[in-house]
Amino acid sequence: MSKSAKNLTLSAVKTSNRPAAETAASARLGESVVDRIGRTPLFRLERIGVEFPTVSFFAKAEWFNPGGSVKDRAAYSMIRDGERRGALRRGKVILDATSGNTGIAYAMIGAALGYPIKLCLPSSASDERKQILRNYGVEIVFTPGDEGTDGAIRRVREIYESDPAKYFYPDQYSNPANPGAHYSGTAPEVWEQTAGRITHFVAGLGTTGTFVGSTRRLKEFNPKIRCVSVQPDCGFHGLEGLKHLPTALVPAIYDSSLADENIEVRTEDAHLMVKRLAREEGILTGVSSGAAFWATFDLARRLPPGELAVMVTIFPDSGERYLSDRFWSEL
Repeated sequence: MSKSAKNLTLSAVKTSNRPAAETAASARLGESVVDRIGRTPLFRLERIGVEFPTVSFFAKAEWFNPGGSVKDRAAYSMIRDGERRGALRRGKVILDATSGNTGIAYAMIGAALGYPIKLCLPSSASDERKQILRNYGVEIVFTPGDEGTDGAIRRVREIYESDPAKYFYPDQYSNPANPGAHYSGTAPEVWEQTAGRITHFVAGLGTTGTFVGSTRRLKEFNPKIRCVSVQPDCGFHGLEGLKHLPTALVPAIYDSSLADENIEVRTEDAHLMVKRLAREEGILTGVSSGAAFWATFDLARRLPPGELAVMVTIFPDSGERYLSDRFWSEL
């Protein structure tokens, strides 16, 4: 027997002697769609902030998650937590209220894991979000648009209380696994991607999970990091996904003591920033991203002259889910 043939035979013997589980694992190619959640890129913004020479601007591009938004992190965390606790098992329907992105995350993950999804959604949600949910096969219960997510929350509670045995209700606004996803995932990624040089962290308030979880962990890494929350300037606004907390149902997971500062943003200013990001950086973001980055600029304007800063903003989703909004056609 030739040396090469002998080596081939020995290789085959070694493979055949492996434990069955090891052999199966080595033969499994590719990855599940849910394996792609997290580890999103951090973009460096180079043109839009040239008037602030001592500030480095960065954005966490959360639309690189497989479901297209930051909400993939929280939805997956809550679903897995429900499975671990035995609250979610085969035959149950995942039920929750959403303004769109968490619902899409539930829909994507539910399809991948084999769970049906039922969502309460404000009728004011963008057409793109509604169509995406329909395409995933989600059962949608529309609630009055002028009541926003608060109306959807009230309706989902009614549905759940009518038949609690049928549903798994994660309740993204009260579930600790929501901020937990950002404590264990988003914040360590930001810390690593900035080599620990981050000085400011900025995120919008919707469920508040992204801000709460990320801030808690970042403050553990470095208590001097200035963490700033962002919300609309009034209860009647056009910043889909964000809450004006003084006029809304405040999420149980929210901890106001974590914010070093809270900045309120006008809808019009967020729209203008979305356009600037697209036209000056080539980044097509959603409106809540525009609001968060406007707030980041506001921080930069107020820095003491010459102070160096590394500012990181969360961009929850891309602008593709908002292309039907009229502001795109306005000057």
